[in-house]
Amino acid sequence: MIFTTDPSTLTPFPDHTQLPESDGTFVKNFQEHPQSILITESIKPILQKRHPDGQYCIGQDSGIYWRMTDPPERGAEAPDWFYVPNVPPSLNGQFRRSYVLWQEYIAPLIVLEFVSGSGAEERDKTPWTGKFWVYEQVIHPAFYGIYEVNKASIEVYHLIEGKYQLLPANERGHYPISALGIELGIWQGEYQNMELPWLRLWDLAGNLLLSGEERAEQEYQRAELEMQRAELERQKAEQERQNAEREYQNAERERQKNDRLIAQLRSLGIEPEV
Repeated sequence: MIFTTDPSTLTPFPDHTQLPESDGTFVKNFQEHPQSILITESIKPILQKRHPDGQYCIGQDSGIYWRMTDPPERGAEAPDWFYVPNVPPSLNGQFRRSYVLWQEYIAPLIVLEFVSGSGAEERDKTPWTGKFWVYEQVIHPAFYGIYEVNKASIEVYHLIEGKYQLLPANERGHYPISALGIELGIWQGEYQNMELPWLRLWDLAGNLLLSGEERAEQEYQRAELEMQRAELERQKAEQERQNAEREYQNAERERQKNDRLIAQLRSLGIEPEV
């Protein structure tokens, strides 16, 4: 990796607009893209509170360039999902094509890999080529997660003194990321028409962070409940109005009855006591 503190020396090196945004390989299965969307939708409210200025970026199957190679793709890792705090979501008015460490310096806080094969690639510690080694020794995300849908499992590593330490699960079977106030864990359920053990996020109190669809459904149910409550209040008010109307009618009939009785007594020359 190239280290420098003088921005003027960066000009000979390519930026995100000049480096390939894809290595030309296919996404390995239909689950990976929905999984990335699910994580992004769930964490968005957390990040909006954490970054009211909008200064953060999320990469989904996007390249992180860490060294110059030929071809350039060999000098990049493409995590399935990652989050970088305190950087602009775009550069010079252009959407990011990749994340270039020698251009920006700030390491991702979280990197997630979704295993499709045996998991050996994600755990490869071979110097300079192994994915685990590159994350640990060069890119330095504070947290590295390896999610295996086929095993319904997630391993989370925390970078401590330059080495990844495997985090233990808490009492809920989740892995806390205290820097963000979230936990990673496995949730069995249906999302985008697929019943799977999905990688999900919770807050530190154990409350599931909802997807956009789930939040919309929750809002719909809340609105529906409010409508039902308002209808019950309307029916109650109508019942009270009808009761008052009946009481008035009963009182009116009683008054008319008394008036007739008084008139009859007076016709007989009897002055009733009122």
